[in-house]
Amino acid sequence: MDRFNSARSLVSALAPTRPVTCLRPAAAARASSYFVRNFPGEILYAVKTNPTPEILDAVYDAGVRRFDVASITEIEQITRRFPGARVSYMHPVKSRDAIGHAYFQYGVRDFALDSEAELEKILSATGNADDLNLLIRLAVPNFHAELDLSSKFGIEPLAGADLLFKSRSLARRLGVCFHVGSQCMSPSAYGTAIHMVRDLIVSSGVTLDIIDVGGGFPSAYPNMAPPPLNVYLGEIASALKTLPVSDVCEVWAEPGRALVAEAASTLVRVDLRRGSFLYINDGTYGSLFDAGVPGFIFPARAIRPKGSVPGQLMPFSFYGPTCDGLDFMKGPFMLPDDIGEGDYIEIGLTGAYGSTMRTHFNGFHSDEMAVLTDAPMLTMYRAGASTDWPSANRPLQQNAGKTS
Repeated sequence: MDRFNSARSLVSALAPTRPVTCLRPAAAARASSYFVRNFPGEILYAVKTNPTPEILDAVYDAGVRRFDVASITEIEQITRRFPGARVSYMHPVKSRDAIGHAYFQYGVRDFALDSEAELEKILSATGNADDLNLLIRLAVPNFHAELDLSSKFGIEPLAGADLLFKSRSLARRLGVCFHVGSQCMSPSAYGTAIHMVRDLIVSSGVTLDIIDVGGGFPSAYPNMAPPPLNVYLGEIASALKTLPVSDVCEVWAEPGRALVAEAASTLVRVDLRRGSFLYINDGTYGSLFDAGVPGFIFPARAIRPKGSVPGQLMPFSFYGPTCDGLDFMKGPFMLPDDIGEGDYIEIGLTGAYGSTMRTHFNGFHSDEMAVLTDAPMLTMYRAGASTDWPSANRPLQQNAGKTS
């Protein structure tokens, strides 16, 4: 794979006609190392966020040896690439075939569930195995997250107590997991969820072996500046101290976005300008789904092949290349007011879900990739941060609109 010191040098060398995914494995390694050093427990990388081999390798090389998977495809990819790595099947609803395949063919022993029906499936598909690690998915509030994940999955506390009690005698190790929602903007959400776990333990009278605080750890975007990550980790550590569990109870987390959002950007080309609307060659059916449906505002900077002087910044919206009107990204994306056809735009922080959400709709698809060695356009990770939750771990100012 080609390597460049910036998107600007990539454009100068290749003048690409299709979108290019610009990988920054060093950013994934830095973020992963931070979590490995500072989280008070085990890190399971959420593979769905970005399964690109170069990114997986960076996460693994930074010390992550466990993976949160949601499908047989992800299980196959991880076990093939990292023999000996531990995979945990954390999707709460799985087919019987998938459960049996995971257990017998790949040695998976960790399974999440949120209903008695799922418990029955797991037991049946594994032949009533006696070496299962079962984690009950608890529904928790999603007041502080950009994307809600508890309306689809999770059992309510009252029913959860019954399921927990029933699962205790069937599991080698028993745990509770939850997800506060993607891009959680308030550390208190984790404290609230952990306190719900405490109430569940008390009401069920069941001893737990595992507490899994899930994902939801945020990244920094131009319109979203979450608190420093050390505040999230501090909230979790404080809340965990209130739980009636033994010293050997394991603590897990499943970060995804926080590990890899900074690890890629998307290089697009402007095909047409119409007022404050730019028609670009990638969109919501490609790498920019989050910019369209949930409406994330990504950092963006113009790159001109001839390096002309930029104009004043102004807000733009994007249309993608397909014929669908839903292929729209409202923004605003701040770019020079004289940007036009033939100019390039680097759209930052697309490392989370950018690669996994791409489709072939209308025949528009690009698998072109390159590795960049420069810094991400925004970061939650200060260079040289210490290993004890640095107080200065704040998002850096972006260099977004400036023409490169």
